[in-house]
Amino acid sequence: MDLEAFRELLTPEGRTALAEAVRVLDEGLDPVAAATRLRRAHDPALTSAALTQAGLRRRGAAKFGADAAVMYFTPHGLEQATRAEVAAHRARRVAAAVPAGTPGDAGRAGAGGPRVLDVCCGIGGDLVALARAGCAVDAVDLDPLTSEVARANAAALGLSDLVAIRTADAADTDPSAYDVLFADPARRGARGRVFDPMAYSPSWPVTLELASRAPAACLKVAPGIPYELIPEGAEAEWVSYKGEVKEAVIWLGGLAHVPGAVVHGSAPPERRATLLPSGETLVPSGAEVGAGPVAHYLYEPDGAAVRAHLVAEVAGMVEGHLLDPRIAYITSDVLVRTPWAAAYEVHEVMPFSLKALRAALRKRGVGNVTIKKRGSAVDIDQLSRNLRLSGDNSGVIVLTRIGERPYAFICQAV
Repeated sequence: MDLEAFRELLTPEGRTALAEAVRVLDEGLDPVAAATRLRRAHDPALTSAALTQAGLRRRGAAKFGADAAVMYFTPHGLEQATRAEVAAHRARRVAAAVPAGTPGDAGRAGAGGPRVLDVCCGIGGDLVALARAGCAVDAVDLDPLTSEVARANAAALGLSDLVAIRTADAADTDPSAYDVLFADPARRGARGRVFDPMAYSPSWPVTLELASRAPAACLKVAPGIPYELIPEGAEAEWVSYKGEVKEAVIWLGGLAHVPGAVVHGSAPPERRATLLPSGETLVPSGAEVGAGPVAHYLYEPDGAAVRAHLVAEVAGMVEGHLLDPRIAYITSDVLVRTPWAAAYEVHEVMPFSLKALRAALRKRGVGNVTIKKRGSAVDIDQLSRNLRLSGDNSGVIVLTRIGERPYAFICQAV
């Protein structure tokens, strides 16, 4: 979809075509039949754009809920966009922690909160959350189509008076004129996802230079960001939504170490793990954890706690220890229900062997397994095919390493 085709969707005829495209997809028509019906009233280019957008709205509901029904998307923009609940979590912190209106007159009419510069705004998921939290937002994106989509989303959600969006290079902006810099560097290239922060757009050094000129900054990054790239004095927060790590956030300046936000420990944290939708948060407590033998229960810490190097804190919650000092599996004879870890009852432990594992599962009548692994080189898909199981029972296989030896655990989820 190009800029001209997208603008056509915003015309009265385009809105009609999009509404019709949504209806035909809701009827379950296949793509050919849907296109044939729409082409009776609309030209092929508009039909294609409308059907593409209707399909993206369907996919967008997973991230944006009911808002997706009136929003606009691009495929890459939707993929990189922040889930609405995660964006709202960040926006609340920005709005609560930063006093409004200190650097200059950069705000939008009707907003009494902090003035935010959103660079690399994408389709506008974060600027929507920031505006709804009471922030005045100026947003830029390098791609003209993407910035046009963001502008359409602000209008569709009734936020046009609170935000201003333009096409520009992030490196050409002046963060010093705002209370907060929000940056979400692009992490997709021509060949797909980009994992090296130096290859972000803008690159990590350019993003940090922009942040250094703002009184406070919030930088959205991939969960796997190397620790050595986190600036001194920053707080790094890993966010998990319903058990899945979504992203990491680097808080700088006036946004680092928010007063009153700590629930475990008392010193301002350098790192934090947060669970959504509950909002429960975990920071370092100085806890230490050793390694020991397999106990009755196995705990798999939430990925946000693992990324934030807070496994010792989780081990303390369940009165447990590690199986191996290098791997984030905890074992304990105590069953503790905590949102910070999934618990499994250990039924059998064996050195890994396909033949022995298959025999043990068949003896237990296990025909359906969930396979988890940490520290194991075994290909899960291949193992699943090779087990060739049959039976009425379900189980969990955990593959890991203790010392230099690979092990398999047969477990049951608690």
